[in-house]
Amino acid sequence: MRKLLERCLALNDFEKYAVKRLPHPLYAYVSGGVEDNIALHKTRNSYARYSLIPENMVDVSKRNTEVELFGHRYAAPVGIAPMGISAITGFQGDIALARAAAQKNVPFIMSGSSLIRLEDVAAVNANMWFQAYLPKTLQEIDALVDRVQRAAIPVLVVTVDTPVKANRENNVRAGFATPFRPSLSLAWQGVTHPRWFAGTLMRTLLTSGMPYFENNQALRGAPLFSNNAVRDFSGRSHLSWQHIEHIRQRWTGKMVIKGILSRTDAQRCKAMGIDGIVVSNHGGRQLDTVISPIHVLPEIVEAAGEMTVMIDSGIRRGTDVIKALALGATSCFIGRPFNYACAVAGTAGVEWAIDLIVNEVSRDLGMLGAPTLADIHLHHLRLTE
Repeated sequence: MRKLLERCLALNDFEKYAVKRLPHPLYAYVSGGVEDNIALHKTRNSYARYSLIPENMVDVSKRNTEVELFGHRYAAPVGIAPMGISAITGFQGDIALARAAAQKNVPFIMSGSSLIRLEDVAAVNANMWFQAYLPKTLQEIDALVDRVQRAAIPVLVVTVDTPVKANRENNVRAGFATPFRPSLSLAWQGVTHPRWFAGTLMRTLLTSGMPYFENNQALRGAPLFSNNAVRDFSGRSHLSWQHIEHIRQRWTGKMVIKGILSRTDAQRCKAMGIDGIVVSNHGGRQLDTVISPIHVLPEIVEAAGEMTVMIDSGIRRGTDVIKALALGATSCFIGRPFNYACAVAGTAGVEWAIDLIVNEVSRDLGMLGAPTLADIHLHHLRLTE
């Protein structure tokens, strides 16, 4: 395993090993976007449109990548974004991700579409944040919020960019659906991917039994494998900012809204006392041809005032992180590469991936002539394409 990790020199390197280990439907679920994948590809390429302008002969012998978010001082402005069903791509994936983040002292957001109880994940990372997909009714919303509060989660992240089910055609073509429906095709995927079958699926069934969607609501949801159960993506189209305001009044901790791409929505968050926002297009997985977050980041930062502004989607390099910080973000979150790292090497893989990106940020600060994050400014950046 050590030799495999040593061959991973950048975050993108984990994917080529994950695609061999994971059954094709699972890999397609993690890697894919929506419809024609235009938003997916444009978001990944959006950071290349900006060029960095370094300042030379600056003393950068003592570089500091630390950042404070909601009262906790983290080692770097890079965190792990929420990713659903990560416990089926890597053994106990949510716990592995959370443990690695705690060990490296970087932010970790647990997905509401997860297969491990949030309380169990919080036991290995007391500073974890929880990302919620809101249930249908106020009663169900209150029950979920109260559950998260009882678990002493410090930050509640509410995702607002999933009002209806996305048209993820790549999932259909690859044979992916949740819950999984037992079939000969699914059995064949297990047979032809023995490391995943033995090391993730069977190990999960033997140690903790059938996986369930544990955190979409206050109560356990559907099982991962079922002939009849239907995972509930519906019923959110009626949700409005009144529901967010209701949660803000009930939730006593820090509250973040994820999925902001418009200045108007940022202003709404500010008006109701939201603590932070994540500028995000869901990794290009919801609305195809939607704008890349980096392109609207400056105007959202301006509208946000004192709110903490963070960003995700498409970030793969330390230079991407620095560009986002130069445009006003406080921190960045990364998803797919950490999922791949977990799939191929568990907690050790995620720790290796965290070290890669954090070391890149530190090295790039030195090359830029900026000893600390506070020394990164807009004059270090130029839109060149």
